[in-house]
Amino acid sequence: MSFPNVLTLIIDRRHHSLPAEAIDIARNLVKGAAPVTLSEKEAVDIPFSLSEKGAASIETIRATLAPYKVDTIITKNRGRRKAVLIADMDSTILTGETLDDLATLLGLGDKIAQVTKAAMNGEIDFATSLRERTAFLKNMPEKALEDVYQNLTLNAGAIELVQTMKANGARTALISGGFSWYTKRIAERCGFDENYGNELEIKDGKITGNLIGDILGPESKREHLDRLCEERGIKLKASLTTGDGSNDIPMLKEAGLGLAFHAKPVVRKEIAQQVNFATLRAHLFAQGYPASSFIEA
Repeated sequence: MSFPNVLTLIIDRRHHSLPAEAIDIARNLVKGAAPVTLSEKEAVDIPFSLSEKGAASIETIRATLAPYKVDTIITKNRGRRKAVLIADMDSTILTGETLDDLATLLGLGDKIAQVTKAAMNGEIDFATSLRERTAFLKNMPEKALEDVYQNLTLNAGAIELVQTMKANGARTALISGGFSWYTKRIAERCGFDENYGNELEIKDGKITGNLIGDILGPESKREHLDRLCEERGIKLKASLTTGDGSNDIPMLKEAGLGLAFHAKPVVRKEIAQQVNFATLRAHLFAQGYPASSFIEA
């Protein structure tokens, strides 16, 4: 019997093992076939049919398995591997927010963090919030950017995600509402093909508090998605996007597979496919890649 859909179960292997009980529960919820191991005690696929009478929704499955700290992603069996990847940078590829880290270093942490939180939760306009936060940096030394960069940490699985998809022919782009000063360097560390961000104005070794050019915000991310798919000659369903903030919602909704990664509540309300516990490796498992095929960092 052929199954058109796949339910993928993933845990964070650094802290947990995938319980057999959770697999059995998931299989019963979707009336699925025998599980296929993608990574021992970390990830499995359960083939099933969405049309199967009594099959549970992704929301029900996620809520049921949440106590086990198991992420659940549903995809179609056909076309699982994507040809375009667009990833947000702050709190997605990176563990933190570069602008907040910069503010903390400069003693402006509380002021800027409050504006960042409001922006990521969709409470205030993104462009306005970015200009407000950038203005706080006026007259600060350019060296502070480098000091923050030296302490930036990649989220687990970031390099594996980018390199594995590239090795399988995908075009990859890092697109951030943060500063291009950082996207260029992080893209190089991970191996992204392209990177885009907002350009910070720097004169005489100091940050002016201004941005150069148009703001790269929510619609800009979606437009880059459209462009990359058009350039590759693929449909949107062959793309994967990932992000955590409200400015990622348009591209997450439009992609063939949009994954809300450890996302803000406003994003989780809008995006059905979520990674709330596992690492960025989950994005590869969701495409059917077994761990044995990952390009290790």
